[in-house]
Amino acid sequence: MTTAKIAVVGTGANGASLGADMIRAGLDVTFIEQWPAHVEAMKAQGLTVHLPDETQVTQVRAFHLCEVAELREVFDVVFISVKTYDTRWVTELIKPLLHENSVVVGLQNGMTIDDVSEIVGPQRTLGAVLGIAANMFTPGVVVRQYGPSETWLSVGSLDGSASAGLVAAAEALSHGGHTEISTNIRSSKWMKLIANIPEMLPSAILNVPLLTAAAVEGMRPVMNAASKEAYNTARALGVEMVPVLGKTPDEVPDNDQYAVDLLETILKSFSRPDTRVAVLQDWDKGRRAELDAFSGYIVAQQEKTGVATPVNDAILDIARRVESGELAPDIANVDLLVSAYEKIVG
Repeated sequence: MTTAKIAVVGTGANGASLGADMIRAGLDVTFIEQWPAHVEAMKAQGLTVHLPDETQVTQVRAFHLCEVAELREVFDVVFISVKTYDTRWVTELIKPLLHENSVVVGLQNGMTIDDVSEIVGPQRTLGAVLGIAANMFTPGVVVRQYGPSETWLSVGSLDGSASAGLVAAAEALSHGGHTEISTNIRSSKWMKLIANIPEMLPSAILNVPLLTAAAVEGMRPVMNAASKEAYNTARALGVEMVPVLGKTPDEVPDNDQYAVDLLETILKSFSRPDTRVAVLQDWDKGRRAELDAFSGYIVAQQEKTGVATPVNDAILDIARRVESGELAPDIANVDLLVSAYEKIVG
């Protein structure tokens, strides 16, 4: 697949910026996007990506979802970079544009790999792990807080085997950051989930950047406890603890300290003072957030594992109150989070 035809379905901050890196490297990339104003802006002016040390404007081939039915080409590699709750229908949308050896890569946080596999088959399914920080509030404009040299990515197949599609996907991603091929992508994605659990909902509930949330008095014990519950859940499911986000095997302790270490890596290597997590960006835009992909996913495993997750239960409850409009995201919500944690630990 040296001349792979690539589609990026969902060109928000992550999908668009990584797709732009591929285009600038000379790859054949098509953008497919559901936000009409974003599509029109890219068609008219290209995609603007503000990096820490420069601004790049890249001409892109962009289509709205309603135009997908007009496409007659097939793609070798499809990167899906939509919200987790949109994964299934987007995979169905792109399925007619695949051939027998195409691969579909869930370029997402959360455990969407099984959703993709059920629709296109395990042999055409790849998972990915992202260490990237970017946001987009204006159509056609991405603010990427770390450039490719500071971005970490991993991609792998469900059974750990290599294929031409996997090689093509890894090569394409390598233009956007340091890219590794994982022989255990499910475990790798679980590691990123463990890292996401303490950051996504807690900092969004407080309506502050991640680094600010982690520094609020009383919050680190809450965040650490949530991540340890995720670690224990993964252990109960038989998930192997593997190095991710640039860590080495020697940096994987055989205990729940690894969960805390993963959060530290996110804070130190993938967060700027103004980094706002994806959940908060969704709330800022008035959109439904991916609650079920983070603490909601951990809570949902209780029946299967028998592992109690009271801290994630409490975080999820508060997040749902925000999503319903009962609460507003606000720094004052720290009292709710800390008091709930203190009741749990006695």
